[in-house]
Amino acid sequence: MSAKVHLHMHVSDLGKSRDFYERFLGGDPVKVKPGYVKFLPEWAPVNLALSTGGPGGAGTIDHVGVQVDSVETVISQLARVKAAGLSVKEEMGVNCCHANQDKFWVKDPDGVEWEVYHLNYDLEGDEDRASARPSLAVVGASACCGGTTSCAS
Repeated sequence: MSAKVHLHMHVSDLGKSRDFYERFLGGDPVKVKPGYVKFLPEWAPVNLALSTGGPGGAGTIDHVGVQVDSVETVISQLARVKAAGLSVKEEMGVNCCHANQDKFWVKDPDGVEWEVYHLNYDLEGDEDRASARPSLAVVGASACCGGTTSCAS
């Protein structure tokens, strides 16, 4: 088994969240218990646990990123997620977080944004600021990566 990032999120509606993550991650949960669901998708290095209630309230994560190995993987996952009927925001060739990336975003029922991205190349010096395309920023975000100041890249 390869290493995976573990995320545990509290959700407001476990049924809605389970449906969303089944479609986004492309498979059924590996564990389902009362008030708890766990996913280990084959294509993404994540161990995602969802539960109801808990401290901090539902959907308190700013955004989550899954860095993939190629642009082709971004494109194939984008096609799969679109076919699953989820709304996506595409950002191809965007300069973000001091790097050029191809990516797409989805938002879960609690407003948690997920980006699936490939880092094409790092930017040096002022070229990231000069060539950034702010029109591609995620709606409502104050930084290019969907969050306030940080980025998974």
